[in-house]
Amino acid sequence: MDHVDRRGFLKVAGLAGASAALAACSSPTTTPTPVPPPSSSSVPSGPPDWTALRSRLSGQLVLAGDDGFAYQGFNPVWDGRKPAAVAEVASAADVQACVEAARGRVAIAARSGGHSYAGYSSPAGGLQVDVRELAGVEVLPGDQVRVGSGAALGDVARKLVASGRCLPTGTCPSVGVAGLTMGGGIGVLSRKYGLTCDHLVSATVVTASGQLVTASAQQEPDLFWALRGGGGGNFGIVTEFVFSTVPAPDVTVFSLSYPAGAAADALGAWQTWIAEAPDELWSNVVVRGGGRPSCKIGGCFIGSVGGLAALVNKLPAPAQRFIQAQTYAEATRYFAGGPIARESAVASSRIVREPISDPAQAVDLLAGQSDETYLIFDGLGGAVAGVAPDGTAFPHRKALANVQIYLKTPPEAAEQARGTLATIRDGLGALVGDAGYVNYIDPQMPQWAQAYYGGNLPRLKEVAAKYDPDHVFAFAQAVSG
Repeated sequence: MDHVDRRGFLKVAGLAGASAALAACSSPTTTPTPVPPPSSSSVPSGPPDWTALRSRLSGQLVLAGDDGFAYQGFNPVWDGRKPAAVAEVASAADVQACVEAARGRVAIAARSGGHSYAGYSSPAGGLQVDVRELAGVEVLPGDQVRVGSGAALGDVARKLVASGRCLPTGTCPSVGVAGLTMGGGIGVLSRKYGLTCDHLVSATVVTASGQLVTASAQQEPDLFWALRGGGGGNFGIVTEFVFSTVPAPDVTVFSLSYPAGAAADALGAWQTWIAEAPDELWSNVVVRGGGRPSCKIGGCFIGSVGGLAALVNKLPAPAQRFIQAQTYAEATRYFAGGPIARESAVASSRIVREPISDPAQAVDLLAGQSDETYLIFDGLGGAVAGVAPDGTAFPHRKALANVQIYLKTPPEAAEQARGTLATIRDGLGALVGDAGYVNYIDPQMPQWAQAYYGGNLPRLKEVAAKYDPDHVFAFAQAVSG
């Protein structure tokens, strides 16, 4: 249950002080062997038999009282949310054993990148299934790649670039491919090539019954639909993905800096500009808090420096301008922005369906706030809009942009920061509507299920009821309720 991905752009836009992190064939070579599912009338009770589980694992099981037990996700805000046990799984069979042991007894959740904004990859007092050892990346004949669910985006990018391919993903190298994909997967190539989930060919999943199934357009199609935007952690634990890829393009990257007081004009111009831009252009706007908020516009263009310059010249003149042609390998490093440290923050999101009529009202939400408070507008459209809103579980296909609201804060000040976050989130919602992006999941989001899933919510509930009728994968914002 990871999120993605604001970090890289904050760093390359010259805002490193605000964040070290940002804006993810064939079926498997062997046919999964299902474990016979228990009936819902035989759901066990009582604590798990940790000794029995440990004996079944090829990986390791570490209990809270054991030496060396330590859980840390990406965000220190959630360090106190500790599981009773962590299973460091080494195979799909290990995951099946974990589900069987936890089912009906304790909460269970998967952890890959550990970036969940709500800390949901660490079930307090439950069993965390750490899939980071399932991190293989195998480039297949043709245009496909097989990726373990524990792989991080940086590992996937490096392996594919070496083969001249790429998978459109977010930019933060430590984000897990699993959470990114299952929430949709917005990234710097989305307008040209679509979301990460649009490239999913199949997924191998351990369901709540302990079965190992392959979900694809031909097999378990309802589950396959739900895994593409229905949110991490809702329908089972994925052990492996197969994606289609595209040739790694050379790109031109850019960053435009606007001074305090110019953010509203820049944001207003950007809204019209990105709506009319060719699909080869992706861009975002980072508005930074302060007495008078400032902003930066940046992104990348699949094309030449001259072609990008002609497009950029349609925006208001910036105080500083950077444009550079790069290989795709160079661009992945550029957007990653260097080493990624753990970072304490609270965050939320809104979806911008239509241009904000008065951009100054959005910018003013950050006036007087800390300079480590941000609105990050990621442009959508292009290939994202080429899929029907119900074609996958990701519902925001026709939107202009996604906005991440991000407040860096010490863990001890997180509660106060959540109050500020709510004020900004609800103020922005009054301007753009109440929808949000599930990969920036907010535990305090009003009407969260409708906000994240829109018209796809009823079908998602049906899929959850089919594959997890006993709420084995329940958590505070689970689709199954």
